[in-house]
Amino acid sequence: METQVAETTPIVDAGTIDHENVALPESYGQLMIIGGAEDKEGDCKILREFVRRSGGLQARVVVMTVATGLPGEVGETYLGVFHRLGVADVQVVDTASREDASDPKAIADIEQATGIFFTGGNQSRITECIKDTELDAALHKRFSEGAVIAGTSAGAAMMPDTMIVEGESENNPKLDTVTMDRGMGFFPGVVVDQHFAQRGRIGRLLSAVAQQPAVLGFGIDENTAIAINSHEVEVIGESSVTIVDVSELTHNNADQLLKDEPLALCGVKLHILPHGYKFNLDTRSCICG
Repeated sequence: METQVAETTPIVDAGTIDHENVALPESYGQLMIIGGAEDKEGDCKILREFVRRSGGLQARVVVMTVATGLPGEVGETYLGVFHRLGVADVQVVDTASREDASDPKAIADIEQATGIFFTGGNQSRITECIKDTELDAALHKRFSEGAVIAGTSAGAAMMPDTMIVEGESENNPKLDTVTMDRGMGFFPGVVVDQHFAQRGRIGRLLSAVAQQPAVLGFGIDENTAIAINSHEVEVIGESSVTIVDVSELTHNNADQLLKDEPLALCGVKLHILPHGYKFNLDTRSCICG
């Protein structure tokens, strides 16, 4: 179940798209944004990489279960995985309400963490319980100090400053295809969608990017992730990442549309990147091989 939010933001005209750099400051930690359904039983390539980037065997990992309705079960699953990968210091922080986001122990756990992992569930719960709280401030502070922030499924959707809350899959782009709301702002200026190829979400990603002051959209397949290190995005996992770039959009028909009519977008760039490929956020170009 997903929370209803305000009406969709009007489409951004090609001439008013925000072209500011979306790269992260070099002093910040890395982001790992996972398309959901990551391997937890086999080689665990993505979770293994999260641990490695968080400090390896010396990592201090916090699992954030705010998105899920089964925090005990989900927390135990990730505890088991991270312990199996050799991490001795793993804490689970569950914020079932906004009051929990002021808990001194939860804040202390975040302040000591080198890697913070948001589980899947409902992305609206993350913002409802954490956004603009003491815990939110602690999370952003640790990120600015170098901690790795990761999230899967709902934990991926919440990464931008404006997130996809819900929307139709397997549909052509329309103005009313997606519902947007405030995200957590770890990766501002972009839009992220997950379970991408598996649920046919290219139409809703295009709709989302076109309606927001963002020039890049990332559609991440299951058991696949992007790792963002300052100016560079790296693809990790078994499938692909779809990147849509509307920075050079030449035409849209938004001002002519009635409800439920198809959206025209001309001049969109599309990149499909598998494991090992990289993308430069400054030049908005692929780094092949």
